[in-house]
Amino acid sequence: MSTANPQEQLLRYAQTSRTLEQTRSQLEELEHSEAVEIFQKQLDLLKKRLLGDPKSLRSMFVADGVQAIAWEFQQDALSPAFTKTLWSLMLRDDDMSVVLLRFIWAMPVRFKRKLIKAIDDHLSDKYPMFKGLSVNWPFDAYIPPYIRPPEERNHDFALVNTGYLGYMALGYTEREVEMFVWLEVLRDKQCQDKPCELGVLIHGKKEPKGGCPVKIHIPEMLDMLGQGKFRQALELIESCNPLPNVTGRVCPQELQCQGVCKHTHRPLEIGQIEWFLPQREKLVGPKPEERFKGRISPWAHAEKPPIAVVGSGPSGLINAYLLAAEGFPVTVFEAFHDLGGVLRYGIPEFRLPNELIDDVVGKITLLGGRFVKNFVVGKTATLEDLKEAGFWKIFVGTGAGLPTFMNVPGEHFLGVMSANEFLTRVNLMRALDDKYETPLPDIKDKQVFVVGGGNTAMDAARTARRLGGHVTIVYRRTKSEMPARVEELHHALEEGIDLKVLRAPIEFIGDEKTHFISHAVLAVNQLGPPDKSGRRAPKPTGETERVPVDLVIMALGNTANPIMKDAEPDLKTSKWGTIEVPEGSQKTSIADVYSGGDAARGGSTAIRAAGDGQAAAREIVGDIPFTPAEIKVRVDKAARYTELGQVKQTVVEKIALAGGIVEFKVRAPMVAHSAKAGQFVRVLGWDDGELIPLTLADWDAEAGTIDLVIQGMGTSTLLMNKMAVGDAFAGIAGPLGRASEVHHYGPDQTVVFTAGGVGLPPVYPIARAHLELGNHVTLIAGFRSKDFLFWTGDDERMGKLKAKYGDQLDIIYATNDGTFGIKGFVTTPLEEMLKNDKTSKGRKIAEVITIGPPIMMRVVSDLTKPYGVKTVASLNSIMVDATGMCGACMVPITVDGKMVRKHACIDGPELDAHLIDWDKFLPRFNTFKAQEQRSKVAHGLA
Repeated sequence: MSTANPQEQLLRYAQTSRTLEQTRSQLEELEHSEAVEIFQKQLDLLKKRLLGDPKSLRSMFVADGVQAIAWEFQQDALSPAFTKTLWSLMLRDDDMSVVLLRFIWAMPVRFKRKLIKAIDDHLSDKYPMFKGLSVNWPFDAYIPPYIRPPEERNHDFALVNTGYLGYMALGYTEREVEMFVWLEVLRDKQCQDKPCELGVLIHGKKEPKGGCPVKIHIPEMLDMLGQGKFRQALELIESCNPLPNVTGRVCPQELQCQGVCKHTHRPLEIGQIEWFLPQREKLVGPKPEERFKGRISPWAHAEKPPIAVVGSGPSGLINAYLLAAEGFPVTVFEAFHDLGGVLRYGIPEFRLPNELIDDVVGKITLLGGRFVKNFVVGKTATLEDLKEAGFWKIFVGTGAGLPTFMNVPGEHFLGVMSANEFLTRVNLMRALDDKYETPLPDIKDKQVFVVGGGNTAMDAARTARRLGGHVTIVYRRTKSEMPARVEELHHALEEGIDLKVLRAPIEFIGDEKTHFISHAVLAVNQLGPPDKSGRRAPKPTGETERVPVDLVIMALGNTANPIMKDAEPDLKTSKWGTIEVPEGSQKTSIADVYSGGDAARGGSTAIRAAGDGQAAAREIVGDIPFTPAEIKVRVDKAARYTELGQVKQTVVEKIALAGGIVEFKVRAPMVAHSAKAGQFVRVLGWDDGELIPLTLADWDAEAGTIDLVIQGMGTSTLLMNKMAVGDAFAGIAGPLGRASEVHHYGPDQTVVFTAGGVGLPPVYPIARAHLELGNHVTLIAGFRSKDFLFWTGDDERMGKLKAKYGDQLDIIYATNDGTFGIKGFVTTPLEEMLKNDKTSKGRKIAEVITIGPPIMMRVVSDLTKPYGVKTVASLNSIMVDATGMCGACMVPITVDGKMVRKHACIDGPELDAHLIDWDKFLPRFNTFKAQEQRSKVAHGLA
């Protein structure tokens, strides 16, 4: 308040009043002037225009602003103040910022260089990735993705290359990251010939060099990003490839799009940009649930016939997505209990997080796609079965198959395993997590060799390093010839993994007491002339090295899995066992069946597999030769079949037999429908359990049930035996393995079975099959004592079998202590038969089938071999996937003095007992003995 006296205040009031009166008089006079009236009309018009079109004024200011910016770019250099203001405007993520991005994107490259020089000079204090960016930009300088430091990442399974969004972990905002991507895109030349997308034609070659196997429109995508259209760029990618989050991470871009980039020294980071876009969408939305909201399932529409997709790897997933998006009802049949195929079991999470596979599965589900797990096409059902179930066309993407070994001396020692098995145990079966039951070799502080030089070798080596091993990659050529991605090898070496080049194992040496490997003998190589692949071939120098090693992981590639070929005699395959498809098509030799990925190519890449799945989807989408009524019938049938495959495998009956042995009757209609004598199933008791093989003791196709007899020995079987009626197994897959070869014999011959303990349940269906064929059967069943008897009563299985077949079946019981039947082992009566001119009650022994404890089978084999009696042993050895993919169930077979590797799950379970090298085979049952004991102690079961 003023401090003036009252008289002064009155005087000032009088003066102000006079001035106000004069001003009012002037305003009234001016308001009626022509100039002011025109101004008021213009102002009213502007108000109305703003209300009707509020963008018009903004456009006017933008136009003026752009002119001002253009003036700045005409100067020799951008000033610090202008650069910082321009950057802050672009960070606003509003219409003005979009205009700026488009304006700069459209500039000639000389003006873009000014911007890059300015942000290098004036913004690199806040953004270290800008430092030096202007040096030889846009050819050599670039904005790199964020890669976690090796000392931080080499002991965990979190993502290594976290991409552009990884910068958010350092405190940068999502919009700042978008600008990093935009600056990288700013390097693009918008090449008219599109080599990154289409590849480069090479004279004499059928396929172009490089390019995108899934046909992403890369130049268009980059143009959209240059204009700030991030959402539209993602929509463009997904119209070609619904798996950018996956393929962008695992595709060898250096051989594909980036391999033919016109920026030859430093290609654009196309792969990083590809998977940045879906990751960005996860942050800013909309969510897939919102995008697909209101979409009616193709199963409900029933406008198109159903499609079956076999395998949920990259080729199967992209095929299923594209077909579901086109309105086809799709069911994906997967052999494992979890989805993703090689993406899940073969690629560690530090390269490809499982949540991204789950994202793809989730999108397919939202589109109406359905999944049936634990379903092995070729075993659970044939292709013809799927067609009869209503499926119109089938895509087979079953992957590569069997792992390759070297077949060198000592390869049978414990501690030699395939990369497939190692990675499956870690990735799919989560052996890296103490909560899971899957055993893994002791690796911490151990010497680990990984043999091979491809991406699988890098994955295995880097996984073993994270588990605490001292890891060395052993490769027969030099570093420059290694087929692994340069980035993966670089990361491996950064993480402390050693490299032994020009070395190849020629022998493994082991401890004869523990049977574990102790040393490797390595041949020293030199490079000779190029081989067929163009790489210089390794040649031994004659020198060798003997080095200590505790674990050897073989990463030498895969051969084709024979399951599909054996199940489908009309399916044409190559000499390598891969499914044949003609050039330019994905069609197989079977009508309406298509294939792609490793199943058709052999070992290849995930992106090529995805390209095959995409190409097959294009072929499948065509003229539909059915009426609407016929389509409805097919859809209904396929839906029922799918639902049957998704039935929970619940316990419907539980019977305690004897001595910790329990019989379960389990609902498993698909397995029961296809089961044959001699086959087994792969069982997962609970989500964090381990996979174990269990022989089928019986089944009822009509009731849709199977019978399993489980002896509680290890953690998994002990806990399974605690399951109750109504409980469900996490997964039962099968039937697996080859069915028993049941031959018809004359009335003067007998088939002798020796069944030890829980060998009786798997013997039962095989003996029954022989009896049904008319063969005479002699069963020798051995138990430890009468306290362990089961199925022997008149009203039990063996008693009922005897009552049905009478003299066609002879049963001899033996117990170790003589408390039931004869005293002794099953070999006691067998030996008497052999000595009695190889007869039993006057009948010649046609063959001996032995099932039970491994040591018993070995003794039976040794007993019959001198007499030349055909002897078959049924082997359920150490397994993981039980479809041949892991190679864990290796059985050493000696043929003509050479060891041949057989697989119990593919070539068996029944194998010629006289060819098995029992000395090498039996120790395999103790591979994880120490781990199993630790697990039992942890669960209070020891």
